[in-house]
Amino acid sequence: MKLNKKLLTTGVLAASLCAGQAWGAVSAAEAAKLGGTLTPMGAEKAGNGGAIPAWTGGLTTPPAGYKGDGIYVNPFPDEKPKFVIDQSNVDQYKDKLSPGQVAMIKKYDDYFMPVYETHRTAAYPDDVMKQTVENATKTELIKDGNGLGNYESATPFPIPKNGLEVIWNHITRYRGGSVQRNVGQVTPTVDGDYSVVRFQDELTWRTYLTDYKPGDDPNVLFYFKQAITAPARLAGNVLLVHETIDQVAEPRRAWIYNAGQRRVRRAPQVAYDGPGTAADGMRTSDNFDMYNGAPDKYNWELVGKQEMYIPYNSYKLMDRNLSYDQIIKAGHINQEYTRYELHRVWHVRATLKKGERHVYAQRDFYIDEDSWQASVIDHYDGRGELWRVAEAHAVQFYDQVVPWYAIEVLYDRLSGRYLALGLTNEEADPYEFGIKRSSRDYTPAALRRAGTR
Repeated sequence: MKLNKKLLTTGVLAASLCAGQAWGAVSAAEAAKLGGTLTPMGAEKAGNGGAIPAWTGGLTTPPAGYKGDGIYVNPFPDEKPKFVIDQSNVDQYKDKLSPGQVAMIKKYDDYFMPVYETHRTAAYPDDVMKQTVENATKTELIKDGNGLGNYESATPFPIPKNGLEVIWNHITRYRGGSVQRNVGQVTPTVDGDYSVVRFQDELTWRTYLTDYKPGDDPNVLFYFKQAITAPARLAGNVLLVHETIDQVAEPRRAWIYNAGQRRVRRAPQVAYDGPGTAADGMRTSDNFDMYNGAPDKYNWELVGKQEMYIPYNSYKLMDRNLSYDQIIKAGHINQEYTRYELHRVWHVRATLKKGERHVYAQRDFYIDEDSWQASVIDHYDGRGELWRVAEAHAVQFYDQVVPWYAIEVLYDRLSGRYLALGLTNEEADPYEFGIKRSSRDYTPAALRRAGTR
C-alpha cells in the first residue's frame, strides 16, 4: 500500500506556504467558543446527531468496585459490541478507518474490530482546562514551530490552525502531574512466542517538582526516568530524560545507567529514529507514547477532521483476570478484548523534509478531539509503502481525571511482528499518581542510586 504522492506534494507545498508566518494565539472572540460550542479543551461539544453523543463533562466518578488502588475496573462491564468489522465487511466501513487499520484486517483472518456504543469519557482537571482556555489567546509557535512562546502548562492550542499545533497538543497533553507506573513490554515472534520486559517508569512535569520555582529550567516540559526491572540480564539499566521543548536549540537531555558497567553515559541516540529501549528493533525512540520529541524533521499538514473508529474505553485490556498469554497472540493482540468507538479525530500528515533522514518518510496521525491523544498512526517507509500501524487503546483514569492509554501497539506489516507496551495485567502496583519528586531525583547522579541491582 503506497502513500498518495499527490497528497504528499500538497502537504509539502502547504507547509512551505506557512513558513515564516506567526502561528498560534487566536482572537478573544474565537477563544470565547471554548466552554460554549467547544469544550474547554477545544473539541466540538455537540454530538453528530447519531452515534457520537454530546460531551457532558467526561467520566470523572469512579464506578462501583474501584478500590482506589490503581487497578482500574471497567465502567461498562455489561455492554456488548453493536457490530464487528472484519474481512467480510471492511470495505463498507473503510471511510471511517485508516489505511493501516484496513490493511491489518485484510492481512489477518482473525483480526477484527468490535465496535461499541460511543462514550465521550475524556476529561481533564479543572485547572488544566482553565489554563488551556487561557493558552488559546497567548501561546504561539516560535522558532519555526520548534518551540512554544508564552507557554507554561496544559494544552497550548485548543483551537488549532495547522497540523503542527495539533501535534504539539499531543506532545504536551496532561498525563497527571507526577506518576509512577509498573508496566510490561513484549515483542512477539511471528509465531507468537514472547518474553516480558518490565519497566518502572516515572514522569514528573516541571511545574510539579516539590522544589519548583517559576523560571526554573524553562525549556523543560517534564522529567522521565525508566528503570528495567526484568529480565535479569537487563535489570538495573536506567534511562533518564529531561524532555526539552525546543529540541533544536537544546537537544533532549538523556542519560543511561548501565548496571553491568556501573557507568552513567549521555544517550544522544534516544531521539528520532534511534532504537527504542529493549524493543528488539520493533520501535523507534519517537514511537514511544505513540509520538514524542522534536517535530523539526517533518512538514506537517492538517488534512482535516473526520469521524473514525478508534480504540477507546479499553478497560478490558487492563482486566486483572486476564493473563498476558490471553492477550498476546501471533501477528496481533487478541482483538476479543479490544473496544472501538466512533469519535471525531484530527487527521495530520507528516512528510519528511528534503535533506532530512528518518526511517519513516510519512506518518499519518489520527488525534482524538476530546483528549488530544494520538489514537492511530500509519507509518510509511522511504519507498512509500505502508510499514507500521500504531494503535493506542485509550482509557480514562477516572479517579485522577486523566486520559491515557491502557496499552500501545505497533504492528509491523512487513515482518508480521509487533510491539505491545504498557501491559499491567500481571504487574504489581501498576499506577501511582501524585508521587513526590524533586529536581535532585532527576539528575545523572541519581541514576546510579536507581540502577543498583
